[in-house]
Amino acid sequence: MGLLAGWLGMLYGGHANTDIGPADVTFSLRPSLSGGTVIDIPPLGTLRLDSHSGPVSIDAQVTRIRPEPAQKLIEDPAAVDRLTTTIGSDIRHGFIVMIVKATLAALACAALAGLVVFRTWKRMLWSTLAAFNGLLLVGVLGAVTFDPQSVGEPRFTGILAGAPQVVGDAKSIVSRFGAYRAQLAQLIGNVSRLYDVTSTLPTYEPDPTTIRVLHVSDIHLNPVAWSVIRQVAKQFQIQFVIDTGDLTDHGSSAEEKFANDISKLKIPYVFIRGNHDSAGTERAVRREKNAVVLDNQVKDVGGLRIFGIGDPRFTPDKTTRGDDVDAREMLGIGQGAAAQLTASHQAPDVVLVHDPAEGQAFDGTAPLVLSGHMHQRSTRMLPSGTRLFVQGSTGGAGMRGLEHEQPTPIEMSVLYFNRTSHRLQGWDDIRLGGLGLTSAQIERTLEPKPDRPIGPPPSARTPLTTPASPVSPSASPSRSPRSASSSAAGRPG
Repeated sequence: MGLLAGWLGMLYGGHANTDIGPADVTFSLRPSLSGGTVIDIPPLGTLRLDSHSGPVSIDAQVTRIRPEPAQKLIEDPAAVDRLTTTIGSDIRHGFIVMIVKATLAALACAALAGLVVFRTWKRMLWSTLAAFNGLLLVGVLGAVTFDPQSVGEPRFTGILAGAPQVVGDAKSIVSRFGAYRAQLAQLIGNVSRLYDVTSTLPTYEPDPTTIRVLHVSDIHLNPVAWSVIRQVAKQFQIQFVIDTGDLTDHGSSAEEKFANDISKLKIPYVFIRGNHDSAGTERAVRREKNAVVLDNQVKDVGGLRIFGIGDPRFTPDKTTRGDDVDAREMLGIGQGAAAQLTASHQAPDVVLVHDPAEGQAFDGTAPLVLSGHMHQRSTRMLPSGTRLFVQGSTGGAGMRGLEHEQPTPIEMSVLYFNRTSHRLQGWDDIRLGGLGLTSAQIERTLEPKPDRPIGPPPSARTPLTTPASPVSPSASPSRSPRSASSSAAGRPG
């Protein structure tokens, strides 16, 4: 009884809040079969260290960055040096407070349980002693198995897996504790800069009724994409994911297992076929319980009416890259599909296509057309009021990201829709450096006229003209600024 009550008391009381520079950090004890330490830095992800063995793990979570101290830290280079001298004592203070609170709570719970259950003072003392011995055993086991070298072998999950440089070179901080403190101070400074950037985003506050959609495309068999998608979906409270194609690279049967990770997302996954996805790829996605596969049909998902059409091509040999004739053919195919959609009198909120050349044909049929294929993010307003949104490669274009001097970045966007009007209100563009890069960027854009009128399809007025480059970004101010300056853009695939 003392061991059980003491265990519960330790977990209940084993937590402490402490200030580390501009960050509010919460330390807590959690039951664990393997022990270790987990550092959680929302929205970046987690860092895990095999610091010790035992039945409890130590969790440290950055719960808040205070704006004013963070700004001072950013503006004053000497502030990082001062933080270096105090960060060790700040962490030690939080750890000691957590241990003391856990010990007192464990002994108090054990004593109370012994008194209530056995109703004798002697039994109460024995229960308390049992709890104390249990705490002593846990402490001795943690101390004996403590491994200070574990900091040199961290495991990153979430966005941190794609950008481990946010914590600096972990292997270089093992040799001296002073360097370790300096790296911790640099971590706080880097995270402070991230939070400072997000605090200056345009003032759009999604309310609880906002529909949050994650738009991904051109994953091209990159398994890193799944961990990033899961982390972003959790941190941004995504209701469902839209994938505008090229999940695989060659559409082979061996690649179909790659779709198994869709079910791990636990939210609807709307998918259309890309030119690198075969019929087998589409069937593999359909087998996932949370998948919604669209091919020339309309479905209601998460409060939005969505029309999707798979790419009519299957070109794993990549012969269609940069082919203007093919772009004109795709525009013609899109015009036929758009005419059928208009004739059906179904008014979708969003249209999904893989190739933006095909997406141009849907101008006037819906407020928003989502596409991919180009491996470079861009957006522009079409003549009839439809926004054409081209997503970059969420998989960094897979292995083809190595074909250029600059690796292709990993890109995805969080789209915010008004639940009543079903109109896009704004979006957050997320961009992580591709292979060999060390950047991570989030940029918010607001829809300037979310309730703008949508004109009739151009086919009802004059035929669309085909530009030489159908997805060349226009000079529209609504275009994402980064798409013009990106040096890591890939070719279409």
